[in-house]
Parts: sequence; structure tokens; C-alpha cells
Amino acid sequence: MRRISFHTAGESHGRGLTALLEGIPAGLDLSMERDVDPELKRRQGGYGRGRRMEIESDRAELLSGVRLGETLGSPLSMVIWNRDWENWTTAMSHDPPDPEGNPKALRPHYLPRPGHADLVGAFKYDRRDVRDVLERASARETAARVACGAVVKRLLAELGVRIGSHVVSIGGTVADDADVPDDLNGVADPNPVRCLDEGASERMMAEIDEAKKRGDTLGGVFEVVATGVPVGLGSYVSWDRKLDGRLAQAVASIQAVKAVELGTGFANALVPGSRVHDPIVLAGEKRRAGGIGRASNRAGGLEGGVTTGEALVVRGAMKPISTLRTRLPSVDLRDGTVGDAAVERSDVCAVPAAGVVAESMVALVLGDALLEKFGGDSVGEVRRNMEGYLTYLAERGFGGR
Repeated sequence: MRRISFHTAGESHGRGLTALLEGIPAGLDLSMERDVDPELKRRQGGYGRGRRMEIESDRAELLSGVRLGETLGSPLSMVIWNRDWENWTTAMSHDPPDPEGNPKALRPHYLPRPGHADLVGAFKYDRRDVRDVLERASARETAARVACGAVVKRLLAELGVRIGSHVVSIGGTVADDADVPDDLNGVADPNPVRCLDEGASERMMAEIDEAKKRGDTLGGVFEVVATGVPVGLGSYVSWDRKLDGRLAQAVASIQAVKAVELGTGFANALVPGSRVHDPIVLAGEKRRAGGIGRASNRAGGLEGGVTTGEALVVRGAMKPISTLRTRLPSVDLRDGTVGDAAVERSDVCAVPAAGVVAESMVALVLGDALLEKFGGDSVGEVRRNMEGYLTYLAERGFGGR
């Protein structure tokens, strides 16, 4: 049973997005302006974003679950209003259309975009106008995910777990391997593409500029790193409790993400085991790993579906965005004639933003796993339970205090 769960609702150009988050313990010091709104702003950034980001200035309005600056243990509900709604009140109205009105004011789309949910959604939900699909399938929905993830990141920070991300590649440009700094987001965020390699960053931006001129889009790879994760989260006993599987599902659920890697998973498949598995070593300073660490971290902080106490490393591969200015062939769902796919306002590249969204998804999974392991109805109780566990590991004779 999940300890932390969330739901989102809303359409891309509707009145707003709603987020419902359950399972946050009582007593968490929480401020929307300090803890949530900055994360929403981070999601809107990154070189290659479209004009929508110039319109929206996302902020979360809290509706329930907090009193006098602290969580109550009850569900949190938040809403993020869409500023662009005022330009879409006719097209996205909840009421039946005016039979005397202009049909173009409804902004219909009948030519589905290859690579998007347009066509499959139209078949599944028996729609002709794919706006009925694209409004919900849009990555605009991730703003609500980030709001939920920001709250869980705040909880994890109270328990000594930090989560950040950076961009590994965009298009054909791959960053050189670099040591991940302690303050990962503090270093990555000032960079226009959130890349730790300055030279690669310049080449990435040049690729984005060229793609924009061609009416094309670019994808890439981002990496999420979580530090301070204690050993023993997750389980190997059942398939749906394995933490690697839960993390992979969460990151793969992000719009346009088509592959997920844990540690150096894809590279590991190409070499012998002697060059893959991380040697086990005494590490008395690593209290959260039980005083036993790894000489390397190719496993990405997970073995057998359970955390090792090393840094948790998850990568996601984002395909190029489906809306192209240079339109791809499509079929009109009204009469079956051949035409060019619809164009909806979109980004050229959103890989930097996808990394921010992935931070939230990783946080939501880790927060759930942490409460699954330690339990507790208040932050103080969770902290005491975790501290007791870490103290026990130290008393086994391997860890320091």
C-alpha cells in the first residue's frame, strides 16, 4: 500500500491545474512561496522553451492540508491557475457550444501529430477533435506533479535526503563526465540548459538554434541524483515492491520520456561482470550505508530493488517534442484525407525542464519508500524511527555515529 500518493487534474488551456497529495506526515514546516513556487519556476526554465513560458508565471495556491505553516497529516490540495485561460474561454468552455457561434473559435484539431497521444487517444475515447486529447496529454500537466514533488522534497530534506538533476545530452551533443557537485541544482540551474559541461552547453544551445530554424525539435538525456538515501528502502521480495521498478515507472510516465536507466545500466550491458559490479568496502563514515560502502557506483545506488546507501542515480531519455513547425504527414479524422499534422504552440527542446519534473517523480517514489520503511504520522516520529534504524546499523559494528 502506498504511503504517499498523488493525483492531478486539469487541461493545458483550461482554467487551471489541480494537485491532490496524500500521505505527508503532520508537522512539516511548509511554505508555498519558499518551497513550491521556486520549483515551479525551475520547471518553466531552460533554453529552447516556447512562448507559453512567457505567458505563464506558475504559482501554487494552497487549498487544504496546512495550518499555521505546518502540515496537518491530512491531504494537501493545490491549484495552479493558467493565466492563458483568458484567451481560451470559448474553446475550453465547460458548456455546450453556441450553435450560432464561429466553429473556428473552438480551435479544433483533426490532424493528429505523429508521436503524440492525439491519434491513440481519439480512438480510445471516441473523439474526432483531437483537442479533447491533447489538452490533457500535454506536458503542462507536469506543473501539478512538480507542486506535489516539491512538498515531498521538503519532507526528504528534513530527513537528510537531497535531490537534484542535470542534463547529460541534447541532440547529438553529449557532455563530458563530471563529478556531481554537492549542491547539484545550485550549479546546474544557472546554466541555460542545466548542463555541468560549459563547452557542451554552448554546443547544445547551437543545436537548439539550428533545430528552431528548421522547424524541428530535439530530445536528450537528463540525470537525477539523490544523496543521503539510507540503505534498505524498497524490497526484493515482490516485483511491485522493487524500488528500481517503481522509479523506472515513475520517470517513464513523464511525457516524451521513452527510456530510463539506473546507474550506468546500458553501458553495463556491454561489458563483463568483473567490470560492472561495485566492490564492497568498509566505509565507517557512511552511516546511512551501514558502514559498508561501494568502491564505485555503477549500480546507481540500487541492488536487488533495494537502496545501498550510495547516491541514487536515474537517467531518462526524452524524445524530441511531437509538435513540429515542419509538419509531418497525417490523416484527417473527419474524412480520412491525407494532410499535414496539426501545429500547437510548443517548445523546441524541453530536456532541462524534464529533469526538474523527474526530480519530483523520484522524490515522490523515495518519499513513499521511506515512509513504507520507517512509518510515522508526524515528521518527528518518522525522524525518530529512522534515527533508531541508523543507530542499530552503527551498533552492528561497521558504522560510525
